[in-house]
Amino acid sequence: MFGRWAAGRNDMIRRPNLKRLARRFVSRRVLFVQLTLLCVVLPSSLTITAYLQQPETALDEFVPIDQLPPEDQIPAAPLLIIAYAFAWIALLGYFWSIRRRLNKIENELTEVTRLANERGRNR
Repeated sequence: MFGRWAAGRNDMIRRPNLKRLARRFVSRRVLFVQLTLLCVVLPSSLTITAYLQQPETALDEFVPIDQLPPEDQIPAAPLLIIAYAFAWIALLGYFWSIRRRLNKIENELTEVTRLANERGRNR
């Protein structure tokens, strides 16, 4: 962060650029505020819009699903299968990424062990 040190020479010390640090802090803060507003305002505006678009007529009694028109019926089985498929694919992808990272670490450890053994023999 401060660069190279030379004994007795203060001109070799690099000080942090305060303007750049302040700009970076402000830009991160602005980004945080924008993301917060996006996460709060957008869902609430979508909820309000969906609420306002609902029909005003309400049913006074229970209507069995087979008596509803087809456009009001939601097919539960396909949605459930899609949800489970998505969850399994995400889980398998996560396990695959963990295994790949562990293989990389194992290869690096094998290489470090090999290098340490070679250096130990050379001494």
